[in-house]
Amino acid sequence: MGFFLFLLISYILLSISLFFLFPKAGVDGWKGLVPGLNFVEWCKLIGRKGTYAAWLLFPIVNIFIYAGMAIDMVRSFRHYGFLDSVLAVLFAPFYFFFLAFKPEEQYDGPTLVKEAEYKQQLLEAQEENQTRKLKKLQSSNPYHKSQVREWAEAVIFAVFAAAFIRMFLIEAYVIPTSSMEGSLLVGDFLFVSKAHYGIRTPETIAMIPLLHNRAPVIDAESYLKKPKLPYYRLPALESIDRNDPIVFNYPEGDSVYIFPGRTWSIHDYNRGAIPPQYARQIKSGNKKLVVRPMDKKDHYIKRAIAVGGDSLEIRDRQVYINGQPADNPEHLQYMYQVTFPNTAINTRPFSDWGISTEDIIAQQGNTTFIIVLSNEQKAKIQDLDEGITMEPMNIGELDTNPEKLFPHDPKNFPGWTVDNYGPVYVPEKGATIKVSPENISLYKRIIGVYEGNELAVRDGKIFINGEETDEYTFKMNYYWAMGDNRHNSEDSRVWGFVPEDHIVGKPIIIWFSTKEGSIGNGINWSRLFKYVGNLK
Repeated sequence: MGFFLFLLISYILLSISLFFLFPKAGVDGWKGLVPGLNFVEWCKLIGRKGTYAAWLLFPIVNIFIYAGMAIDMVRSFRHYGFLDSVLAVLFAPFYFFFLAFKPEEQYDGPTLVKEAEYKQQLLEAQEENQTRKLKKLQSSNPYHKSQVREWAEAVIFAVFAAAFIRMFLIEAYVIPTSSMEGSLLVGDFLFVSKAHYGIRTPETIAMIPLLHNRAPVIDAESYLKKPKLPYYRLPALESIDRNDPIVFNYPEGDSVYIFPGRTWSIHDYNRGAIPPQYARQIKSGNKKLVVRPMDKKDHYIKRAIAVGGDSLEIRDRQVYINGQPADNPEHLQYMYQVTFPNTAINTRPFSDWGISTEDIIAQQGNTTFIIVLSNEQKAKIQDLDEGITMEPMNIGELDTNPEKLFPHDPKNFPGWTVDNYGPVYVPEKGATIKVSPENISLYKRIIGVYEGNELAVRDGKIFINGEETDEYTFKMNYYWAMGDNRHNSEDSRVWGFVPEDHIVGKPIIIWFSTKEGSIGNGINWSRLFKYVGNLK
């Protein structure tokens, strides 16, 4: 609603400015107030056909059309400078008011027509060898641009166009961890479509173009928190179904500590989930807490295992949705204790099989390793030697922190592990649930953070926005996200639900892939231009 209000106010200002500007060009002022007609007349004033205004109906394209029309309007009043063009694009209504109310500003005619006529005069003078006339025309050419300006405008347009494509249509993304192996490998470079699940308008608008949240040279955030726009999403091309891959903003990424190679949330720190060497830096105050708006949280990629309205449970590693066994991903992975015989084993094929160094979790003795494997990878390792043994790992033996798993409430949800978890209800927009001190930990972040309510628990009672209640109605849809690498993935089992306003887009194609995330290790040629929009 707030975004539409911003657009409405901007349009009203623009229409009023045209109401005052049109009479200077011999057009009735009232035409500037009529939706559609004002843009048709605007096109005529700059030398375009009235039908050219129809391009303004096409999303994304209309941004560039509008920018060009604004520049040509001020040029039609003999303002040809680079700064004039910038001001026209950024502050068109105010620049038009300036032209309308300054008496000496006069309409000079449709700039596109006059520029074409001037170029024709230059061409004729050149063809007829009229050197004197040619030099005179060149010296007084109001449309001439220096080489520096030509380059500057080309660079600005290229960056502007790339930034808008990245913001609204397609964004490049690289797989940084093994949480989705072997479906998506470390070092896969993806194109992510922002249109499939609905284009999300930006919240943060003051930023360094083409950077997400961090400026590498200055090692600081690449944006300003204000001004900002409210959340709004355009209609989706398709809905998010169970097992669909999704790219989203890390739900707990609003308050983070940034270390080389890894970002930890303040919630990780409070739960004791950060390695001691990093925790000490935070405790001593040497590491600054960074607070980020929603659209500048880090990007994660997982599968939407469950959608709004589903009930999810994990029993002995098998996911159940609404009481039925869920379809497992084709390359589902778990940890195994792998023991090799005394003879040396050739591990060179591991990378080609999608087994990265990150998948080798630990070594126990000289011949035993804890490795994350899929069934296909297990079979390939077994083929190396009949003496190799592989036993499933009890993940609880590796991580005994009861506070690590969502909802971080072992008192009311005892015994939950990554292999035996739930049941959990995934909230659906409009659904109402009963809330109590016993289950509020499941939904307190939704109620208090994602949906912006004041939540308090006092004397065994729930208070939302100051009123005692025992129920809550959700305002958004939510998703349960998990990686295919079930024993080496920080996902909804750690940080809970993914709100629909955090959804960024859908991965569609791998456009490049390096082995284990390094070009030095080689290129995964077989993965180039692989479609990943329907991962099995």
